[in-house]
Amino acid sequence: MLVYCSYSYSDTVYGQTQNAAAFGLNWVMQNVLPQQAGLVVSGVIYQYTAVKNTEDDMIVHIQNENALGSGYIFRESDDWSGVPGNSINKLVPVSNIPIQYWGAGSIEVEGNGWVEEPVVIYNYSYEPCFDPQSDPICPGYIDYSLLAGFDPMQYVKDPLDDEFIQAELDRKAEEDEEDQEEEDRERMEKLDSLEKLLGGVNATIADAIAVAKFAELTALQLPTSYSNELAGKVYRETIKLEDAKMPTTNPAGKRVGLAQQLLHQEMVESQYNK
Repeated sequence: MLVYCSYSYSDTVYGQTQNAAAFGLNWVMQNVLPQQAGLVVSGVIYQYTAVKNTEDDMIVHIQNENALGSGYIFRESDDWSGVPGNSINKLVPVSNIPIQYWGAGSIEVEGNGWVEEPVVIYNYSYEPCFDPQSDPICPGYIDYSLLAGFDPMQYVKDPLDDEFIQAELDRKAEEDEEDQEEEDRERMEKLDSLEKLLGGVNATIADAIAVAKFAELTALQLPTSYSNELAGKVYRETIKLEDAKMPTTNPAGKRVGLAQQLLHQEMVESQYNK
């Protein structure tokens, strides 16, 4: 059963939960802690009876998972290994851990044995006016029902309706237009200068091309005549023939001629003898 105390808006509420393990060794904290904004847990009270053989190993864990991370936000362990079973009752303080961190709770048994009559209770506290809208008596509470039919837009003034603001906007627009005209003028002057520069460069390139073409054509033309005078000089014969008389007949030539004539005559006669 949940326990509450009476309070005014300036008081802190302290309380204890019902037995979280009343229906088993696992429980959901949303069903245990009051879902109150700003609630913190300051301690855990638990008791149970360990049932085991003296020589057996047994460890009992009372624990809560970390709902916003990994591991446990609370874990208390009792080692019963080598001792006889018995009942235990503990109060374990915790450092005002906010409600949102408290995940699923359980009693876990390692080894041989079990627990009977488990009880797990949480001590908690909270400020009733942690959320001002939780109670009309809280400072800062707003009764939205009084705002029914209220149209805040009727009190909102269009800044463009203000003469001073409109005059400032007109002045700024005029300045922007003048700046744009000045930029356009400077751009056109730069374009004119660039065109003149490019015109001079193009003329220079054209002249250079023409000169090069003329040189190329001139180099291809061949001379039509040559005129070169040789220095006067007399070149005299230096070779002398020992025997100046040339032979009038050639004996070898005669023999060849005679042989050809005889062969021709033989061929002609053979034609008639057929």
